[in-house]
Amino acid sequence: MLALSSRVWAQQTTDISGRVLDEKGGGLPGVTIQVKGTTAGTSSDGEGRYTVKVPAGGTTLVFSSIGMAAQTVTIGNRRQINVTLKEDVHALSDVVVVGYGTQKKSQTTGAISSVTSKEIAEQPLTNARQALQGRAAGVDVIQSGSEPGGSVTVRIRGRRSINASNDPLYVIDGIPVAGGIDDINPQDIASLEVLKDASATGIYGSRGANGVVLVTTKRGKAGKTVVSYDAYGGFSKALGRVDVMNGSEFAEYKREAYRAAGIYDDNDPTASDQKLFSAIELDGIAQGRSTDYPSMLLRTGSIQSHQVGVQGGSEKTQFAISGNYFQEKGILRRTDFTRYTFRVNLDHQISDHIRVGTSTFGVYSVNNGADSPINNPSFDGFPNPNYTARGFHPFGGSLSENPLGKPYDDQGNLIFLPTPDGLRSNPAAEVVPGAHIAETKTVRIFNSVYGEWKIVDGLKYRVNFGPDFTNQRFGRFTGTFTNARRLGAPTGRVENGQRFNYTVENILTYNKKFNGVHNLGFTGLHSIQRDNYETSFIDVNAVSAESQGFYNLGQAGSFNAPGTDLQTWTLQSFMGRVNYDFKEKYLLTLTGRYDGSSRFGSNNKYGFFPSVAVGWNVGDETFFKGLTWLDQLKIRGSYGSIGNTGISPYQTQSLLARTSYAFGTAPGYGYRVGTLGNNDLKWETTSTGNIGVDFSLWKGRVSGSVEAYQADTRNLLLYNQLPISNGFDRVLQNVGHTRNRGVEVTLTTVNVTSANGFTWSTDLQYTRNREAIIELFNGKSDDVGNQRFIGQPLQVYYNYEKIGIWQLGEEDAAKAYGQKVGQIKIKDQNGDGKIDAVNDRIILGSTIPDWSGGITNRFAFKGFDLSFFIYARIGNMIRSDFHIATNHLAGRYNNLDVNYWTPSNPTNEFPRPNKDQEDPVYGTTLQYFDGSFVKVRNINFGYNFSPGLAQALKLSGLRLYTSIQQPFIFATFRSKYKGIDPETSDVVNGDQIPSTRLITFGINAKL
Repeated sequence: MLALSSRVWAQQTTDISGRVLDEKGGGLPGVTIQVKGTTAGTSSDGEGRYTVKVPAGGTTLVFSSIGMAAQTVTIGNRRQINVTLKEDVHALSDVVVVGYGTQKKSQTTGAISSVTSKEIAEQPLTNARQALQGRAAGVDVIQSGSEPGGSVTVRIRGRRSINASNDPLYVIDGIPVAGGIDDINPQDIASLEVLKDASATGIYGSRGANGVVLVTTKRGKAGKTVVSYDAYGGFSKALGRVDVMNGSEFAEYKREAYRAAGIYDDNDPTASDQKLFSAIELDGIAQGRSTDYPSMLLRTGSIQSHQVGVQGGSEKTQFAISGNYFQEKGILRRTDFTRYTFRVNLDHQISDHIRVGTSTFGVYSVNNGADSPINNPSFDGFPNPNYTARGFHPFGGSLSENPLGKPYDDQGNLIFLPTPDGLRSNPAAEVVPGAHIAETKTVRIFNSVYGEWKIVDGLKYRVNFGPDFTNQRFGRFTGTFTNARRLGAPTGRVENGQRFNYTVENILTYNKKFNGVHNLGFTGLHSIQRDNYETSFIDVNAVSAESQGFYNLGQAGSFNAPGTDLQTWTLQSFMGRVNYDFKEKYLLTLTGRYDGSSRFGSNNKYGFFPSVAVGWNVGDETFFKGLTWLDQLKIRGSYGSIGNTGISPYQTQSLLARTSYAFGTAPGYGYRVGTLGNNDLKWETTSTGNIGVDFSLWKGRVSGSVEAYQADTRNLLLYNQLPISNGFDRVLQNVGHTRNRGVEVTLTTVNVTSANGFTWSTDLQYTRNREAIIELFNGKSDDVGNQRFIGQPLQVYYNYEKIGIWQLGEEDAAKAYGQKVGQIKIKDQNGDGKIDAVNDRIILGSTIPDWSGGITNRFAFKGFDLSFFIYARIGNMIRSDFHIATNHLAGRYNNLDVNYWTPSNPTNEFPRPNKDQEDPVYGTTLQYFDGSFVKVRNINFGYNFSPGLAQALKLSGLRLYTSIQQPFIFATFRSKYKGIDPETSDVVNGDQIPSTRLITFGINAKL
């Protein structure tokens, strides 16, 4: 069959030969010659010569090379084609998306990072935000655990706010969204642009302080209609296990806990064991039983994605349509995430002056296991803290279960209580079908509709309308045979959330070139955005029948208080931006935005946010023309102020809270003022200065950018303390000041481009950010109660310093501090002979890494391609809840298999177990660890079939590939301290399931 395909291919192709020359007449090696519209192509040899096989229907050749301007040549009847390529003087001429428009890289004055669709496609992503990790300098992306459909945390240039949000603003196809981008299918994204400095984000005014992420989805192009099918599937396994004690280790650990309390007689261990252990435990010891409960909850996970797309159009109408099915089954039983998405992007030129279009996507998803995504405010009278209903998280409990217990009887039936301990049940019961339900259903429809009118040459009016509707339902059921109920009546809860957000924007743009050297651009905007978010919930006890789950709560035995809520906000904006350049060498950008927000006090509804930026294309100056190794060099600087509206609605107002009292013998209810309002509240304002250098060297073989910045955030939205005699202990005010300083490096190198077609390129991102508190509500004084310290990051770990374990021979010294040998030894910081919270706690570390970065290497040779991506986060500290929740060292529950102290094992790592303690004395000092890690995030290997084989299969292109996601994690937290994955923004949760190694196989086919 292969021989037949080869003969068919030979009959359907034509050989075209020639030579590629530079402007001086020399041969150009390594030039890519591609048959347009096909996958057929070749590269020129060391003398610039080439031969390419052109399939039937091929009419055009495209010649391209690093640092040279691409050239398109029509074949016609020729069999020999020679071309001369010219140097691409503007190596930074690629177009990037900026707010409300696009610009050539050489003309941008702001700090912008881009992630392309190629980079996105290299990984099997659940969430679009995952694509930013290690790909965009200055962006810190954290994903903890491996929960299906799990969310991620994104921080751009650090944290600025203590009380308000630090999340960036997301903009989809020009429309700012309130519902995030987690519902978007990553395969539909053409590019992600991250706006970081005041010049780039200033056009978004009061919402730009935390950075802006622009999401541009794929659109159709005029030409042949292309039908594509992209799919992958694979399986995942836990990448490591939490190391807890086995049966024999637990038995000895329990003996030691009683031995430390003086009630275990080593002279008669048999009698002591009879007193110490229950009958089932003694049977377990005798049988050598060691029940691995965590393994009963875990399984081999799976993932699959299927996408069909149709793209094409005419000169007047272009379209892109796609549908996707995605499913991920987690390694924790009963957890999965399924998503269906459909997208239509359409652009139509009605006339020479009018163009309309739409970007529309719909999504329906089901998540089993995750926490509720619906915000139900508390009713304690205080603003903020939204209650989040817990999902399905049984893994932490399985770690604590006694391994000597018997999970199943001799007939194979599950034993609900494997030991007599009344607080622990069989973890295997948690994953019995129907025992737990934690289901979230989401329906979202988003539109970005536009109309564009070209009034006269250079002057254009555009209207954008972006309705965004999201409906979510969270259902929770907890059955009788679960550890939460322990044979009690089952419970149920249902939450509903409905959000309707719309944006209307009127945009006027003017672009004109004067006298051939002056380029002037103006953008004016008026925008209205309104958000309406309704929530409700009902919570019941004693569900009448477990088979009903949470679907018939009206028949429950008792009801807890139901709740409903409505939150609305409106933002009105006026914006103006001027771009000017002289000979494309000297650049100026002026931006001003005037925002009015309903969230803020009546005295400060509106705020003005200006910025200015300048740039100089130094490489275009005549005195640099003689430097043949320099393609492009640009220096730029910016300064401006941007805001943060990241507080919930109504926090400027005095809110009522319900109160109860006795009215005779009956209860009475009334209302009181629950919080103090503040009509003077206004935006947190961040003033940012940025200096950047963009460069391209040796005909594009080395290119990148370097950024240095300082961002000062003032008027923090913080609670100021009040004397309790006023009836209130706090009021929200604009007080405080934080600062972020940092350096970012983005570097791309083309390492090898050989005549035989072998290429090797590298992308590198490096980020170093330092955040500090400059002032608080009480000026330049520390707020020890909230662990906020002047000159330190916004979040630090403030506790006693563990320096070891009290050893034999130190009895008197330990007694002086009220302690015993075998307990944790704390450093007496001031040497006063006692340990107290005021003088002996210190700052141990912070969550901010010394640096983070990513490196991607790509190789290609004769149809084969290989890439691998490594991400590192170095120098931060984390907290491990595993080392608290599964490390009681009291002999009752199973424990991490730690190196604990005994008289015969004088370690300094962990204290001696003792049955007379709930937790070790100073046990909280055991939770702090170095959070540094290096991860091999992804290895991708693929093969592009030759045009002949693809055409024999009636395809225009075909690629098969395989990838390994996260095959390795290098971290001392894992290798030395029994941890699983140190990737977290704060704490490794005690219920967190292990990270996974994912292997996938995929296909990309085009008709």
